[in-house]
Amino acid sequence: MKPVRVSMWGAAVLLARSALIAQSALIALSALIAAPAQAKLFDPETFTLANGMEVVVIPNHRTPIVTHMVWYKVGAVDEVPGKSGLAHLLEHLMFKGTPSVPPGEFSKIVARNGGRDNAFTTSDFTAFFQNVAVDKLELVMKMEADRMKNLVLDEANFRTELAVVQEERRSRVDNNPAALLAEQMEAALFLNSPYHRPVIGWAKEIAGLTRDDALAFYHRWYAPNNAILVIAGDVDAATVRPLAEKYFGGLERSEIPARVLTHEPPPHAARRLSLTDARVGQANWSRLYLAPSAGAGDKTLTAPLEVLAEVLGGGSTSRLYRSLVVEHGLAASASADYDPTALDLATFNIGVTPRPGVGLDKLEALVDQELARVLERGIPADEVERAKLRLVGGSAYARDSLHTGAQVLGEALASGESVADVESWPDRISAVTPEQVARAAAEVLVSQASVTGLLLPDPKAPPGSRPVASPLAGFSRELR
Repeated sequence: MKPVRVSMWGAAVLLARSALIAQSALIALSALIAAPAQAKLFDPETFTLANGMEVVVIPNHRTPIVTHMVWYKVGAVDEVPGKSGLAHLLEHLMFKGTPSVPPGEFSKIVARNGGRDNAFTTSDFTAFFQNVAVDKLELVMKMEADRMKNLVLDEANFRTELAVVQEERRSRVDNNPAALLAEQMEAALFLNSPYHRPVIGWAKEIAGLTRDDALAFYHRWYAPNNAILVIAGDVDAATVRPLAEKYFGGLERSEIPARVLTHEPPPHAARRLSLTDARVGQANWSRLYLAPSAGAGDKTLTAPLEVLAEVLGGGSTSRLYRSLVVEHGLAASASADYDPTALDLATFNIGVTPRPGVGLDKLEALVDQELARVLERGIPADEVERAKLRLVGGSAYARDSLHTGAQVLGEALASGESVADVESWPDRISAVTPEQVARAAAEVLVSQASVTGLLLPDPKAPPGSRPVASPLAGFSRELR
């Protein structure tokens, strides 16, 4: 599965956009923005085991359910050249069993106990999770700790799962023009960073991966001192600590190598890609800009960039939506997105889907006009305040979700941020000024740091071609 990457506040903001916020709630949130810094988003309890494993507990007593997650600080960026796709392949192989849990039984045991589980790999981290009733927490902790150190991998199981990943590559990327274009755009944007290679890997390199490669990667990176345990739900630190000590505390720490990133050189030329394919049912236009992140570049720009993305493409009241969809009637959708949680540079993304018969050149001209207006005039204070209000309001909805807190904190910690960074996010957004948004736009929305992608139907293709999603729907550093 290859969904759009879950950004730190993506789920929360979508919830906020889909809800009709009452006037009283707006007044309360306005007061929150104006209030002194005192945010407590998830109010987690934290401790560290003697072997170095970090533990984060997010009490949420609404229902007797828990989300149990183990995050490893390893992803596609940690693969050596020529071995792309290895981190994702190992995620698959982690379900192949231990001496006490036969191959394929992990998920079956979780399901028999009324839960569900999954895992995902990104450029920066790999995570495994189970959602279970609180009385099944000890069961999943035991099994997750078991496979952290006791993975059994024979050649037959390795070959079977390698074939599964190869088929995943074919079905989700090679047979999907939107995903192919997104992959090419990312490779063009990141010239030297390991982000230029896809998380799933290049097809030829996947085919060359071996069982020894997988085991070496496992023994190098999978250890308690390179992992974060996040548990959210009907628990607290007092109940979690004895279980964490019992199952994870006895695992030996390992010598974890330093993570080495080859950073981006300054960009000097705008790049432009087009993909024409008979399988495309609707043309799409998208653009990626290199942007600073919480881990690289000018970190003072991250909060202003989140506000800028909300102003430009954060829903039906955003500038791009109003201009392209409502006023000109040329587009079916328009959006902008920015996620600062990354080890290396991030991306600022814009995507537009035209209405049938509308040329992409017209849409691109209108997008460029809106961006030029922002760069020339800035954004009025009242518009910035409304965007901040929506973003901070979204964090209030995030507290109600059992999984969102675990996802947000796990992603942040696995990418080098801290609990304090997460908890102070509303205060940072609330403090953003129009001048800071204008500066962020001027620093990031520059053509030489961009890649523009055109997804085009083949005019020679017969009618009735299967529609394909926008390139940005395939633009992701996350694979499940």
